[in-house]
Amino acid sequence: MSGWNIFLTPYKQAVEELKVKLKGIREQYQKTSKHTPIEFVTGRVKPVSSILDKAKRKNVPLDQLESQMEDLAGLRIVTQFVEDIETVVDLIRSRKDFEIIEERDYIVEKKPSGYRSYHLVLLYPVQTIEGEKKILVELQVRTLAMNFWATIEHSLNYKYSGEIPEHIKIRLQRAAESAFQLDEEMSIIRDEVREAQRIITKKEEQGSKL
Repeated sequence: MSGWNIFLTPYKQAVEELKVKLKGIREQYQKTSKHTPIEFVTGRVKPVSSILDKAKRKNVPLDQLESQMEDLAGLRIVTQFVEDIETVVDLIRSRKDFEIIEERDYIVEKKPSGYRSYHLVLLYPVQTIEGEKKILVELQVRTLAMNFWATIEHSLNYKYSGEIPEHIKIRLQRAAESAFQLDEEMSIIRDEVREAQRIITKKEEQGSKL
């Protein structure tokens, strides 16, 4: 096993454990027939090439990655509605199996690019063969619309090596506002949407019993 594999193994373990725990919350909501604030959960460990690129860009020495790079392990919770983000963040705050060391609200204070999301940096304890190891994990919470926009922006940043042409930047900013307007409109009718989803789920459950 290479040095990078050994170094990243606890981060992979943290991502897998947290995915199970967060998906467990979603399943608990589904079984109570309540609206689940979690639409889906994803997670990943940063690829080595991306780690090296970021370390170089941010002037982070490789022997300080554990303390200086917060997103070696990353998880994302995607919600249907903006209001669900607050519910999810409150659920995360109430947990005792990790410590929140930082919160950044990019929804109230969006980035200049138009990026919106809620970020939490967790200190998560992983049990290893050498004992407990506490590692940093970045958790992002955002709506489906915010996630769609952020995915497109990420692809464009990759294509243009972080130097997106000005005319595309302007269109991206407009698209970010359109996505946020969509979230606001969906919030207005969310009770109708939730009721419709509840009816569909109930019918599906009845059908499965036949």
